[in-house]
Amino acid sequence: MTLTIRPADQCRYDVVALGEVMLRLDPGEGRIRTARSFRVWEGGGEYNVARGLRRAFGLRGAIVTALADNEVGRLVEDLMLTGGLDTTFVRWVPYDGIGRSVRNGLNFTERGFGVRGAVGVSDRGGTAVSQLRPGDVDWDHLFGDLGVRWLHTGGIFAALSETTAQVALEAVTAARRHGTVVSYDLNYRPSLWQAIGGQATAREVNRAIAGHVDVMIGNEEDFTAALGFEVDGVDEHLRDLDVASFAAMIERAAAAYPNFQVIGTTLRTVHSASINDWGALAWSRDTGVVQATHRQRLEILDRVGGGDSFASGLIYGLLEGVPLQTAVEYGAAHGALAMTTPGDTTMVTKAEVLKLARGGSARVDR
Repeated sequence: MTLTIRPADQCRYDVVALGEVMLRLDPGEGRIRTARSFRVWEGGGEYNVARGLRRAFGLRGAIVTALADNEVGRLVEDLMLTGGLDTTFVRWVPYDGIGRSVRNGLNFTERGFGVRGAVGVSDRGGTAVSQLRPGDVDWDHLFGDLGVRWLHTGGIFAALSETTAQVALEAVTAARRHGTVVSYDLNYRPSLWQAIGGQATAREVNRAIAGHVDVMIGNEEDFTAALGFEVDGVDEHLRDLDVASFAAMIERAAAAYPNFQVIGTTLRTVHSASINDWGALAWSRDTGVVQATHRQRLEILDRVGGGDSFASGLIYGLLEGVPLQTAVEYGAAHGALAMTTPGDTTMVTKAEVLKLARGGSARVDR
């Protein structure tokens, strides 16, 4: 592969994530509408990746985000500190007392079970991070003076507002200027884009950012909706995917964006909320498309964050310089394991990932 990664001893951070961190409220095996208590986690598409790299793989990480300075924001901070990420670059915004001008995001999420699918209800309008603007972050200090080997951001952050799209573009441009590898997860969410121009705006924003990305991550819906690359071989419910057809789509995306050095994607067939087929593909200019072990009828406890854990496993492998086949196995294994525990973020160890990626079983470790 042609990724050029800055030496670790010349950088303070192995990875920095740019994105929103919300408070997730989880009713466990119950329903949001009937819950009387919730477990509390932190989570966010971009954040989850850096946290996984810190907690599962032991790398040095930081988060760039913004929070309203109130008790909820400080709870999110406490959770992020438990996650091990440096919070130096959290922008604290004064709170007005009732959240009229700024607030923190909440995400109520049901896990689903069997024929009842997972349900997410976001309450994130007017959040502090959605008001982040170009110039609010000193990227040259972060990437240049301190040094960062890898920046990760994505389409969820870019969709929060017109200004966050501009900040994402500012960040990836600065990262490339300083030799920092950029990964981007398309993470298309129709609900985030519908009020700001829908799919047309999503494509305009994501295509602009894509021109500065080294490692592009997304599933079949992401590449179609966010970048406009159609894939044959998928039925109307996105259940049955012909791998060869999707691999051909990846090749088309790579031809359209010569800056892409690696593309990674998860493959998921949903039999029920608790039984999924799970796998992954990756591509590089040197290897072409490679496929991870495909795990049929994988048992799922909580699917949220599985794609983010795939991304962190893949990125870990790329940072370590292992062959792409090995890196995509790390990603697929980490994603599979992360979906066996509750919450958005990983509870997995590197040893567990490496064991499963090498063909390990679920036999008891004593």
